[in-house]
Amino acid sequence: MWFAPPREIPARLFASLPEALRRPRRTPWADANRGGAETDSFLEGPCFDAKGRFHVVDIPNGRVFRPGPAAWEVVAEYEGWPNGMAVAPAGGALLIADYRHGLLSLDPDSDSLAPVLETVLSEGFKGLNDLAVGPDGAVLFTDQGQTGLQDPTGRVWRLWPDGRLDRLIANGPSPNGIALNRAGTHCYVAMTRSCEVWRFALRADAVVGKAQCFLRVPAGTSGPDGLAVDAHDRLFVANPGHGQVWMADPHGVILARVDCTAFGRHPTNCCLAPDGTTLLITESASGRILAAEIPPPW
Repeated sequence: MWFAPPREIPARLFASLPEALRRPRRTPWADANRGGAETDSFLEGPCFDAKGRFHVVDIPNGRVFRPGPAAWEVVAEYEGWPNGMAVAPAGGALLIADYRHGLLSLDPDSDSLAPVLETVLSEGFKGLNDLAVGPDGAVLFTDQGQTGLQDPTGRVWRLWPDGRLDRLIANGPSPNGIALNRAGTHCYVAMTRSCEVWRFALRADAVVGKAQCFLRVPAGTSGPDGLAVDAHDRLFVANPGHGQVWMADPHGVILARVDCTAFGRHPTNCCLAPDGTTLLITESASGRILAAEIPPPW
């Protein structure tokens, strides 16, 4: 990169998963994704619901939490691996990208789960990871599985409100986090194993042309993960390989970074709080949520 060094934005502790809710154990998910190590939790999918309540998921234990100032509420617990979450375009439900079960819907008031899309033409997904909802009500989601440079067949799907399904990308080297620009005209996808964030225009006819590398993060043990976009169209990229969350302008220039290494090296995802300036970050290795105050454009 031939840009000025990114400014540092400090991180602080927002909340920590209570010891009573930690479950140190070996799971099939940990065998595949954590080298078989005992894992007490793996927080992901930070999201605010339609009522402004904050939620996160715990992938290996199939849980959805509502962290509070004094205690964490278990909103849902089921036999699945929930990852990304987003508010549904209508009705206030939370949509969940679940690695095992596809696209699910969670009513945050009744805590009931229901399937939205489990297969495509009877064929199962590789393993869903994250999702974003466009201004037209379409849901875009990544189908990552175990793809990577050895198997660049990860997919990005778009589900329309009327049930139509588009396959937008089919050659992704580990499509992970996904976000849209403020206008909903372009999609960003974190390609974890190639250490890139791709950008492409969205069209109603599902034809994708000129998909490009929007930015690259430094190579390492893990590339970009979750993404978020703020009111100024700045893109936030969680990078667990280096313990950073990068902030890029709409042209792909990295301007700042939130250094999370004092708490852990696995900031996996992030979202903006309703105030529009507080960035909440899931630090998955430690089971903590971090916060950073994002300055206005300079």
